[in-house]
Order: sequence, then structure tokens, then C-alpha cells
Amino acid sequence: MIKTILLTALLLLQLQAQSTVDCNQVFEARKGEILEQMDKLDQKQEEFETYKDAKLKLIEEKEKKLKQREQKVDEILAQAKKLKKEAEDLKKQNTQILKNIKQAKEDKISKTYMKMRDSKAAGILDTMDSKKAAKILFGLKASKISKILAKMNPKNAATITNLLEDNQAFAEDK
Repeated sequence: MIKTILLTALLLLQLQAQSTVDCNQVFEARKGEILEQMDKLDQKQEEFETYKDAKLKLIEEKEKKLKQREQKVDEILAQAKKLKKEAEDLKKQNTQILKNIKQAKEDKISKTYMKMRDSKAAGILDTMDSKKAAKILFGLKASKISKILAKMNPKNAATITNLLEDNQAFAEDK
């Protein structure tokens, strides 16, 4: 019986030693696999960091280009506003110049008719369009207007008087 117990104990010790060796072998094999996987993970991490850095650099470059384009657009808009203002100012100046020319023309025509004899002025105005005649007469003194109207064809004189009275002489022709 002691022999049996000793044999059993020996067998158990041998099995235990063998299982320890097996565990160590499994552990070493797994350790190698884990290290290999960790190397792969480190490599993937490096690739990811490289990709991320490249992507961030690309984004920064695009943002820089976008800011440059926005700045150019702002400059063009500012220049366009300036040109628009200059054009508006020129338009106002031209409008004023045209008014001054028109007024000078009307003043000259009025002065010319003021110097004419009443009968000659009446003869000319009788042949003119009623609105034009009313505009010319409007620039004259009341005493001169009355003398010219008195020498005109009564029908024309009445039409011109109505135009002067209703301010229709200055209505724009359409």
C-alpha cells in the first residue's frame, strides 16, 4: 500500500511537472502572439498618426487658401462699392450739368424773345408746338407775355395760356 501511495504521489508529481511545463509553453506561445499583435497595433497607431497629421496639414492649407480668397473677394467688393459710389457721383454731376445747360439754353432763348419785337415773337410762337411755346413764354416777364399773346392767333394763345395755367408745359412727353 505504501508502494501504491508512493507510486501515486510520484505519478502526480510527474503530471504536475508536465502540466507546469505545458502551461509555460502555452504562456510563452501566447506571449509571442500578444507581442506580435502589440507590434501591429503600434504600427497601425503610427500610420494613423501620420494620416491624421497629413489630414490636419491639408485642412490648414485649405483654410489658408479660403481666407486668402475671402480677402480677395472683400477687396473686390470694396472696390466695386467705391466704383459704384464714383459712378453715382458722376451721374449726379452730369445731371446737374445737364440741368445747368438746359437752364442756360432756356435763359438764352428767353433773352432772345425778350429782345424781339412782339409781333415777330408772336408769329414764330404761333407756328410752334403749343408746349414749346408755353415753355418759352414762361421764361419771359408778364408784360412781355401779354404783348406777345395779344398778337398771336387767339386759338393758339388760348391753348398756350391753358398750358401755362395748368403747368402742362412742363409735363414730360411720353
